[in-house]
Amino acid sequence: MTTTRIGLLGTGPWARSVHAPALAAHPGVELTGVWGRRPEAAAALAQVHGSRPYATPGELFADCDAVAFALPPSVQAPLAVRAAAAGCHLLLDKPVATSVPEARAVADAADRADIASVVFFTARFGEQEGEWIAAQAALGGWFTAHADWLAPVFVEGTTSPYAHSPWRREKGGLWDVGPHALSVLLAVLGDAEAVTAAQGPADTVLLTMRHSSGAASSATVGLTAPAAASGVEVTLRGTAGTTSLPRRLHGPEVAYHRAVEALLAAARSGLPNACDVHFGLRVTEILAGAEESLPPVMPRES
Repeated sequence: MTTTRIGLLGTGPWARSVHAPALAAHPGVELTGVWGRRPEAAAALAQVHGSRPYATPGELFADCDAVAFALPPSVQAPLAVRAAAAGCHLLLDKPVATSVPEARAVADAADRADIASVVFFTARFGEQEGEWIAAQAALGGWFTAHADWLAPVFVEGTTSPYAHSPWRREKGGLWDVGPHALSVLLAVLGDAEAVTAAQGPADTVLLTMRHSSGAASSATVGLTAPAAASGVEVTLRGTAGTTSLPRRLHGPEVAYHRAVEALLAAARSGLPNACDVHFGLRVTEILAGAEESLPPVMPRES
């Protein structure tokens, strides 16, 4: 088996719990090294996984075939442009960016360099969820759907490792969990041709969409749901009846392993993955349009 050299950018909770372990354990991957904005954190994470820290992103790009990102979107996007220009395939986190120009710049850079890309959406790459999504898309006949993607990240007494994430506090659930909901609804119902948004409590947002298939959908997303009311549910209704997204049976590491597999396959074949950077760009376009329709949100207290 040919080994693909993949570098990791990022040292936060997601990188420590999912990205680095999955990359280090993959039999077809060499975790070349780690770069982070805090050099001491990069050194510690690299040591745990038998790799090495890098002083600059550019030095890491030069030693890699591909790079994986676990960074805030505003940091990810410009570095992804540089990585693509260096010839590295891209394993991106969602959202690709929180502005359309930044997301488009990443997509354009990937096209210019003719490199493969995958954006990691946990539901799309989850084994049970991914099979369900593919089956419902092939079945068709859906006329409406609703998704709830609600987490207790910013509630009192939270133990979430993301409670102090600056970009999540600024952008809220629309941009953090909204991409997950869209990744499911768009895959089954087609592109969103019209989108409206309404503000709910705190950062909660209700999206309503009309899809290219003619179906209508809605999604409630947020990071300030009470713990007892949090969770993920997606329900489809159509000519075949009603069906719901299956519960995840494994942690996100399994889904990330499948995302790595998808990137390696796209790099070998030259065929784009359905969750490539252009899909990531489309998700950013939809979310940006929804955000523009919302009134300004008062900053949340720390």
